[in-house]
Amino acid sequence: MLKKTLSIIFMGFISLHTVTFAENTNNYQVACQENNATACYMHALPMITGDNAKVQDIKEEGMSFMRKACLLDENRACDLMGDNYYKDANYGTAMPYLEKSCARGVQFACVAMGTIYRDGHDVRPDDVKSREYYEKACDLKSGDACYSVAIIYRGGFGVAKNRAQEKAFYKKSCDVGVKAGCSRFTELDNEDKGIETGIFATIKSWFK
Repeated sequence: MLKKTLSIIFMGFISLHTVTFAENTNNYQVACQENNATACYMHALPMITGDNAKVQDIKEEGMSFMRKACLLDENRACDLMGDNYYKDANYGTAMPYLEKSCARGVQFACVAMGTIYRDGHDVRPDDVKSREYYEKACDLKSGDACYSVAIIYRGGFGVAKNRAQEKAFYKKSCDVGVKAGCSRFTELDNEDKGIETGIFATIKSWFK
């Protein structure tokens, strides 16, 4: 009896949740038609995330509402537009959204722009712009971006080689949890202090 009662309660909860979700969806759509930016965003969000994002027709419909939300100055929508287009390798379309998001301090957008210019995705490769975007992302605590800047200074890609800058950016990447950055910083720091590291130092220690 108890099990049956609990089952009825559970099914009632699910039904109520489904009805509420449908009502909210309808309300958001109506409000979006009245140019409510937040409503457009909220209506679009379930259609471009989770399992719905795997269904092309649903995702395209969601993107149309998200695009409208962005045009109505809902910044979260613009961020998602750039992120979605970038992940779909539609780089040329993603760039205007990513540029604006990066300018507002959105970390992933700055990283994405750095990668687009580094690898020449739908643009001519530009090491200077790549470094500028990666440096901004590094300032926003992206460890991978900091590490990328260190590599740029190490190789002299679009900038003069600079060991001090290389070391500094390895340190920044280390500070936000990139283990490879910690290893490279320690290696360079030990070299600067005259401390031998690596395999040769290990071999020498065997004969002491």
